Amino acid sequence: MAPVTCIRNAEWIVAWDAHQRRHVYRRDVDVVLDGPRISSVGPSYRGHADTVVDGRRLLVMPGLVNLHAHPTTEPANKGIREEHGVPEMYMTGLYERVAAFRLDEEGRQAAAEVAYSELLSSGVTSLLDLSPPFPGWIDLLARSGLRGFVAPGYASARWRLENSYEVQFEWDEPGGRRGLEQAERLIRDVEAHPCARLSGVVYPMQIDACTEDLLRESIALSRRTGRPLVTHAAQSVPEFQLMVRRHGTTPIQWAQDIGLLGPRTILGHAIFIDEHSWLNWWSHRDLDALADTRTSIAHCPTPFARYGQVLEHLGRYLRRGVNVGLGTDVSPHNLLEEMRWAVVLARIAARDITAVATADVFHAATVGGAGALGRDDIGRLAPGCKADLVLVDLDDPSMVPARDPLRSLIYTAAERAVRDVYVDGMQVVANRRVLTLDRPAAAARLAEAQRRMLEAVPRHDYAGRSAEAITPLSLPLVGPEPDSQPG
Repeated sequence: MAPVTCIRNAEWIVAWDAHQRRHVYRRDVDVVLDGPRISSVGPSYRGHADTVVDGRRLLVMPGLVNLHAHPTTEPANKGIREEHGVPEMYMTGLYERVAAFRLDEEGRQAAAEVAYSELLSSGVTSLLDLSPPFPGWIDLLARSGLRGFVAPGYASARWRLENSYEVQFEWDEPGGRRGLEQAERLIRDVEAHPCARLSGVVYPMQIDACTEDLLRESIALSRRTGRPLVTHAAQSVPEFQLMVRRHGTTPIQWAQDIGLLGPRTILGHAIFIDEHSWLNWWSHRDLDALADTRTSIAHCPTPFARYGQVLEHLGRYLRRGVNVGLGTDVSPHNLLEEMRWAVVLARIAARDITAVATADVFHAATVGGAGALGRDDIGRLAPGCKADLVLVDLDDPSMVPARDPLRSLIYTAAERAVRDVYVDGMQVVANRRVLTLDRPAAAARLAEAQRRMLEAVPRHDYAGRSAEAITPLSLPLVGPEPDSQPG
């Protein structure tokens, strides 16, 4: 028999109201985990329990669903990415950074372990992991305890730079097709993994770096197998301009023309749609195309905010009927902080405090992401759903006073108040410590890998520049002061 855990008399819970299709607060409730599923949510549970957790002074909420992350690269960009951008590229540093800063395989393994630890510590239980495959990836993800949606990436081309103002491409169409075939084989292996928490996602990496044929083959695979499909689209002004030159229309409208949009498709990041103020484009059809086709968006506010860019605006997307999930496309991998950024930036972009509510971003970080992945058994706390949940310490000083515990968590406490995390009924974080991974050891390996990456930058940068020339330290580094002499 599966072990039964009862969280007794939880002071607050975020429960799912199936009739209203929304999260609601409940108080003084027992939550029962029967193996991998929630069996009961209600007062005064009288049945058997192998383990009883005192729920007094706890908020119990569903585990968060992270709809977009690059765990094998982004942790290595700490100290690099925060202020890196290229004005000639309309502020994005994406293309320059990808070309010049290349993490080796050992570094990618360390980065993934650091990122998985950050995710668990901030209450993420389900992760859409967008990564180029590397040895040991799947076993590490399984060992982490996360519910993994594995998206092995492939493309027809790599970005290449010869200057600071134009993106060029190194095309390898046969390589793209081989990448698709390899990804399909890996996905089959993933879905046979004995942990039973992993599933596959079709991932042609960028709409501008894949041929139409490769995208159509990817669409066919997604439809044939029922798997979600994810790609990057409308993520930068250079991409928008390039796609207009190629096809005479916006990235979103071209995606609709070739059948890429649809209820199984997730677009990261769909910021630069035709109505965005940075584009001054004539049409206003992209948002309708996304809503009418039931395409989902993975919204990751932090990396774009660092460039000075925002989605315009989240409230408009939601009111138009676009399904939106949230992701962590940058270090730290902290979805609670992304919720805070999402709601605040939406209000700034709209100049309206009513544009987006706390409930909206919590929905996006749970049910929105789950729906995009085709799942109705995660991201919500209800009988029959997966036993993926988070226990928040209401006595943590950052939560007090906890008049409205979600507001205290999202706007103030974040991961500091996340005490325990369960995935599939198994505890993976206990008293703020990740049980499945060794984050300090992984961070030490990552620091060494970053050092190697920085040393190699001049070999990869188009102008042969050093890492320090591309992204200087935040303060000048000076030598020791000479001894002062009296007099």
